Amino acid sequence: MASGKILVAQGGGPTAVINQSLAGVVLEARRFRDVTRVYGAMHGVRGIVNEELVDLTRETSQNLELVAATPSSALGSTRDKPDAAYCAEIFKVLCAHQIEQFYYIGGNDSSDTVRIVSEQAQAANYALRCIHIPKTIDNDLVGSDHTPGFPSAARFVAQAFAGANLDNAALPGVYVGVVMGRHAGFLTAASALGKKFPDDGPHLIYLPERVFSLEQFLADVKATYARYGRCVIAVSEGIHDASGEAIASLLAKEVERDAHGNVQLSGTGALADLLCDEIKARLGIKRVRGDTFGYLQRSFIGCVSDVDQREAREVGEKAVQFAMWGERDGSVAIKRTGFYSVDYELLPLSAVAGKTRVMEDEFISASGTDVTDAFRMYLRPLLGSGMPDAFRLRPAPVEKILKR
Repeated sequence: MASGKILVAQGGGPTAVINQSLAGVVLEARRFRDVTRVYGAMHGVRGIVNEELVDLTRETSQNLELVAATPSSALGSTRDKPDAAYCAEIFKVLCAHQIEQFYYIGGNDSSDTVRIVSEQAQAANYALRCIHIPKTIDNDLVGSDHTPGFPSAARFVAQAFAGANLDNAALPGVYVGVVMGRHAGFLTAASALGKKFPDDGPHLIYLPERVFSLEQFLADVKATYARYGRCVIAVSEGIHDASGEAIASLLAKEVERDAHGNVQLSGTGALADLLCDEIKARLGIKRVRGDTFGYLQRSFIGCVSDVDQREAREVGEKAVQFAMWGERDGSVAIKRTGFYSVDYELLPLSAVAGKTRVMEDEFISASGTDVTDAFRMYLRPLLGSGMPDAFRLRPAPVEKILKR
């Protein structure tokens, strides 16, 4: 390194542990004698173009640790997708500040951003090491066993459905909970980890990996309600019809898309409302309630997996090590070893960017409305320690005296 200056930024949706990765980069980089400055860009690549940089070298280790334990993106975020002209503006700023390494913490779209910046830097003969650091609650990055941010969000979903199930058991009816997940159902499937007893909800789980039929959905609900006298349902926001069109977008009067072309699915309760209205109207069930988890699951401050925290820190540390000791750009990936431990690899950006992982068939039941034990075994160690538990009374019925 000549200048010893590096830059880190955060992109896409926040998570409960993304700042662990940020702290991992900063603290690990400051251990290297050749690193003279660690800069942060406010609001992702947009902050680079606007030259909104902060000097993280001057942050105390204590405050970095406090920020690391705080959810959401401390540097702010963006969903901007750079093109050649955008990258040219990025390079003007990087060159002016003599920045030689670029770390971007984010999910699918952010990995694509790193790929674009890396390729454009090579085309412009700008010597820039580009490293993508993974995060996403959707768990849909290819090449990794799982992605930082997902375990904590999954922990929230599992606990939320455990609570919703208790509520539904006390006052029986139908409950519909809509969970984030555009193309991958991992987070919705996590609702199954809140079950303790055989008749606990969620009784039905609908994932974007399977075609959604409203008629079959209503038949499933009717059968479940007849069996248990109630029904708890977990639905992914990304469920779609046979043509691949998202059910949520079919309902929206206006469709909003981001710079990467993604249809906005979160931030609206339309899907839950529609499904609840159909159940009421066509099944005649009076007590029907729906919730849209929305942004709550992403950065919930009181529900963080300790496993997720540790691994989010480590991917940031490994990113710096790969950049300092390696010869290529890439994306950090988590690989599971043994019953549960992990190792880290640097994958080519082309192997990750622009690709989406979905739930493997072995994780989804034959009915398509539940998960398998293989998925439960996959997810359980990621949720971390101290998962709350629910218990029931063991009622001893009193014999009736009044015969009615």
